[in-house]
Amino acid sequence: MTGTTLAAAHGTNYAAIGTTLAILFIVGAVIAVVVASYLRLQSHRADAIAMANYRKLAEDAVPNQQEQRDQPDNLTARVSAVVQLMQEVG
Repeated sequence: MTGTTLAAAHGTNYAAIGTTLAILFIVGAVIAVVVASYLRLQSHRADAIAMANYRKLAEDAVPNQQEQRDQPDNLTARVSAVVQLMQEVG
């Protein structure tokens, strides 16, 4: 009982409480900044991967488009051959 009386008699050490809270606040702020920076980095990495995939798709599309352009010419030649064959037969 005397220990409780002595602790109450000396009062509260507000400087120690303030320092502790300030340190906890700073540590919490640092953790928040680190987490936010990490998440932003991950977002940029995801964007970079998506952009790389898009570039690869665009590079692959050019030969495919050329192939698509060549197909009507091939079809026209085949149809002409069929028409000529039909004219020769009939």
